[in-house]
Amino acid sequence: MEIQEVMKRVKIHMDRSLETLNHEFSRLRTSRATPALVETIKVEYYGSSVSLKQVASISIPEPRMILIQPWDTNALADIDKAILKSELGITPNNDGKVIRIVLPSLTEERRQDLVKLIKKISEESKIAVRNVRRDANEEIKKLEKDSKITEDQRFNTQEDVQKITDEHIKKIDVIEESKEKEILEV
Repeated sequence: MEIQEVMKRVKIHMDRSLETLNHEFSRLRTSRATPALVETIKVEYYGSSVSLKQVASISIPEPRMILIQPWDTNALADIDKAILKSELGITPNNDGKVIRIVLPSLTEERRQDLVKLIKKISEESKIAVRNVRRDANEEIKKLEKDSKITEDQRFNTQEDVQKITDEHIKKIDVIEESKEKEILEV
């Protein structure tokens, strides 16, 4: 019973690492517009800090344009200010009803910087997956030490953990390669 619980936790934690990687990659700015670029920007709205997606609808009318339509037009100035303060380095165009953000083409230097960042984020995800493997292996050894499983069961379970680890590392590599291709696309 304990082995299944360990394996279940391993899978859940490694899957979370993949989810985190995908979330981090969705926030990276490419030459394509995506709502994920701006939806987490914090906006001061009536004295409290809320994410942009809570005060406005975000749409992509064109491949390189983000359209932000606040539900309350009084929030336009606050949204404008929050976008300017964000680390995106983009200037919003406020027409009094909606905010348009046109994403400029990425320079070659910026593309290379993003590729380096992608590699760094991917490596962090791989480290997280390997840490889950390490923790699981320690837990499995403890089960053997406590005589809850046999030595053969320990070896078999550790092999299974390694297979799951290898699968997740491959998935991370595929996601990284896909994002890199997207960024280098002109």
